[in-house]
This record gives sequence, C-alpha cells and structure tokens, in this order.
Amino acid sequence: MKKTITVTASAVALALALAGCGAGNANQATGAAEPAEGFAADYKGAYPMPSKTKAYNNPQERDNIKDGGTLNLTTTYTPNWNYMSVDGNTSYMSELWSWYMPSLATFDLKGNLEWNKDYITKAEVTNQDPLTVTYTINDKANWNDGTPIDWTAFEATWKINNGKDTNYSPASTEGWENIESVKQGANAKQAVVTFAKPFYPWQSLFTGLYPPQALDYKTYSEGWVDTPHAEWGAGPFTVEKADKDSVTFVRNPKWWGNTAKLDKVVYKYMESTAQVNAFKNSEIDALTFTSNNILQTVKGRKDIQIRLGYSSQVNVLNFNGKAGFLKDQAVRKALAQAFDRDTFEKVHFQGLNWTPDDPGSEVFPVYQEGYENNLPAESKKVDVKGAKATLEKAGYKMGKDGYYEKDGKTLQIRYTYFGDAAMVTNMAKAISQMMKAAGIKIKLDNRDDAKFADTVAKGDFEILPMAWQSPSPYGQLNISQLYGSKSESNYTFVGSEEVDKLAKVPGTIEDQLEAVKAANKAEKAALKLFGTVPLDAPPSFYAVTKGLANWGPSGFQTVVPENVGWQK
Repeated sequence: MKKTITVTASAVALALALAGCGAGNANQATGAAEPAEGFAADYKGAYPMPSKTKAYNNPQERDNIKDGGTLNLTTTYTPNWNYMSVDGNTSYMSELWSWYMPSLATFDLKGNLEWNKDYITKAEVTNQDPLTVTYTINDKANWNDGTPIDWTAFEATWKINNGKDTNYSPASTEGWENIESVKQGANAKQAVVTFAKPFYPWQSLFTGLYPPQALDYKTYSEGWVDTPHAEWGAGPFTVEKADKDSVTFVRNPKWWGNTAKLDKVVYKYMESTAQVNAFKNSEIDALTFTSNNILQTVKGRKDIQIRLGYSSQVNVLNFNGKAGFLKDQAVRKALAQAFDRDTFEKVHFQGLNWTPDDPGSEVFPVYQEGYENNLPAESKKVDVKGAKATLEKAGYKMGKDGYYEKDGKTLQIRYTYFGDAAMVTNMAKAISQMMKAAGIKIKLDNRDDAKFADTVAKGDFEILPMAWQSPSPYGQLNISQLYGSKSESNYTFVGSEEVDKLAKVPGTIEDQLEAVKAANKAEKAALKLFGTVPLDAPPSFYAVTKGLANWGPSGFQTVVPENVGWQK
C-alpha cells in the first residue's frame, strides 16, 4: 500500500488502493514513546501503539529544511492520470497529482480545513437562501500554460462531476449534483457557486480543480491515459518526465508560492518485493509496509528511521454481486459469516503490538469522532455453522468433496489478489481455509500490482481484497460513492433504493457529528446487503532515510509538497 497525500482533487471521494500487504514485528510489550521523527534503525525495544492525536512525520518548519536535494520514491502504476474520474481514482494517483496539480485546501491532523492562500484568498457564504458560496482566486494563480486559473475552472469541475452528462465518469457526484450554477463574480478571478439544494460541508467541494480543457469528451476519457498534461498543472512542482516505468517531478519555475525545498522527486513503478530491495539498497528514500519480515530487512540499513502511526485506510473484501454465485445474497452473507477476523488479523499482524478496534466502517477510521461499528450481527463474529445454515436454507447441498453445490455446480468463487509479497499470499490462503470450513471453494488468482487498476475498472474479479483511503473527516459524503446503486465506484455492484435514499441525508445536515450519525445509519443498511466486509484497520509503518522532513504518518494532515525535504 502507498502513502496518500490528502487533499488533492476533492475531499469528497475516497481513494482506491491495494489492500495491506504484510504484518509483523516480534514486539509484544509496550516500548518507549515514539519520537515525532520516529525510531532509529538500532532501536531494540518494542514498538508502542502510537498516539491518535500526534503526527510522526518529523515535522519541521521551512527554515529548518535544506534547499535542494532529491527524494526517491516508489508507487503502483495507474495508467489514467485523470484522478477525479472513476478510472483514475486511486490513492497512487492522488499522491502523484498532489505534487503538480492545484490543491486548494489543506487539513490538519484532526481534519480541520484551511484554504490554501496560494490559490484561494477567500471562500465565504454570501447568501443563505439559496446557499451561495463565493470563492476569490489568487491573482497570481495560473495554469502552467500561462492561462489564469479563474471561475471557468470551477465551472468545468462542477460540470464534469455533477453526474448530469454521461460522457463523464466522476468518482463521486456527491454535492456536485446539488449545485445549480457556477458563474463569474465581480471579475474572472471570482467564482460564485449557487446551490439548488443546500449541501454540507460545502467546503468539501472545490478542493481541487480541472482545467477547462477537461470538458472535451475525448480529452476527458482518453487524454490522460499515460499522459499527465504538465501544461495543465499548477503546483510547486511540474512533470519533467513520465512513462510506464517512472515519473520525475522538478521545481516549477512558474510557481508563485514558496519555492519547493526539494529540487526533484522521482517515483519508480515497482512490485512489492522490488520496493523492499530498492529501499534496502538505498535506491529509494521511503517505504510503507506492515510486515515484520520487511521491518527486519529494512532495519539492516543503518541510516534510516522507522515511523509508526494510525492509517486512514481500511482494508476490505468486495464481493462482485454481478458475478456467478455472488449474485445470490445468501452466498455473500455466508462469506461474511465464515470470515474469521481474529484469525485473519493474527496472520496479517503476526507479532505486531497492533491492537486497534476491528473496523466496522469503510468510510470512517476507527479513531474518528462519531465512528460506530456498522456491521450487521452476522459480520461481527465468525459463525461457520451459521454460514452453512444460510447456504442450506438457500438450496445449496453439501457435496461429497466437502463443498456445497447447487444445480450440479460446485460453489466455487475466485479470489483475486495482487503482488508478490509473501504476506499477501498468506492472507489469501487464510481466506481460502476459512471458506473451506464453511463448504465454499476458493480459487486463488494472483496478479501483478500493475494490473490492479485495470482489474478493478473492468470488474474482472469475484472476491477482491482492496482498501479505501479517507482523504478527509467527511466520510459521511462517501456513502453514495461506495454503496450507491448507480455509483461507478461501487465495486460490489450491489445496492438498494433504501440505501440510496439514506445516503442523501448526511449532506443535508450542517452539524458534522449529526451528519456522521446519519451516515452511520445509511452504512448499516448498506452492509446488510453483504456486498463488502471491512477486514482490518492497518498500521501505517514508514521506513525513511534519516532526516526526511514532513513525511510520515499524520492522520488527516495534508502533506504540503513544497515543505517536504531534508532536515538541516
């Protein structure tokens, strides 16, 4: 799994990622409190549970960061650079976009939003009925092609994301569909957004922008494939080179804000094992992981720091409701009943002193205020007998081979997983054994990491382990995205009118905690359809080259690209 820098395109859409790929560290006792810069490689104690209210990213002011230098990183290949589209909406592309595309807002550790003055000098409600918000754009803000960033970018972003034109495939239409119009204000550097229906928090919209050129249908659907369009960027870095092997960002000479501390940022596309070897050999400067084997391997490199924090990611199992036996809700329910979370976590977090609450939500991290366990009773505790009863009630009969069958066909389901990490394979085998105990046959299907985005986009899976990364505390706005019956980001392909109706309620509530309560009610209804099951809440382990500043686990806190660098 990869680091997601929030927020880039939108604070509304969750970003898709590969499920966690490891576990471990034979540390059972509680060790010393973790320093903000992390532990040295030669630390011998137990790694403690991190604080939920602290960042472990070596926070440094700009004055304490060297001018210059290169940061070498890795990521998973995503062909479509159109991050706000359903095909490009991965955490990997979110991170790449953050270096060179407009990021109009930032979040602190707890998720409090602040407008980025390099883009927005003021954003205010100028009318309550109808709800009207006026954005004043920084006079210096230009796209890299020299065109001013003005109200037309706001208009284009709204038109693409509001769901009214089927030529566009936005990752989420939540909030955008409530807007009546986007018009020029006092001048071209002012955008006036008028809502047909109030939407809260309205601040979650327009945290990123499309250039007006994106309105062209062909450009939108095809123009970003393997093409980042640096000329439409507007950030502290720009793309110097991008191909199917790597991406190189360099300082943007047209950037009007604080000069980036780093000269260059280089990403290489690598499989999991190659990433570990690259870090071990000092070819890259940062690695995210949750594996004891990897931890012990990287600690052999002495010039590093280990940073451990909470992740805003939740690993999940998605059941493709359009595929084979999974069209039957009874089968999906039986899978949920047969899933042994305790055993799975022992495999995934073997030896780790990692004991968070089991996740009961795919939109809210377990540490967020207002979080509830929204799982139905059948998904909260393993019940093999119950799973068998569910199948038998639905007409399945046990075969001589120990697997259920119906209409002469064995109940076999394909489990598609990615990468060459040993722990990923171990987790797949654990799932297979759990389901075998319930009479469900699992066919394992392993693919390269680079095929993840394409597999998801084509729906070429039956059971899919994946993850959702929360870019903000506004998870209440992601119910429609994940569970909506017409959402292109609903990779379970399961939904209902009840869920669709309940999913619209949170955006009508201005009070954050009350909106979260409404979202919990909607998610409870969605999870009763058994299209998906939260697996676990993984830790966020980072191994970094010593001295890397403003990079590491930090809750909802936005990584400000121009402030990343090497500590003096």
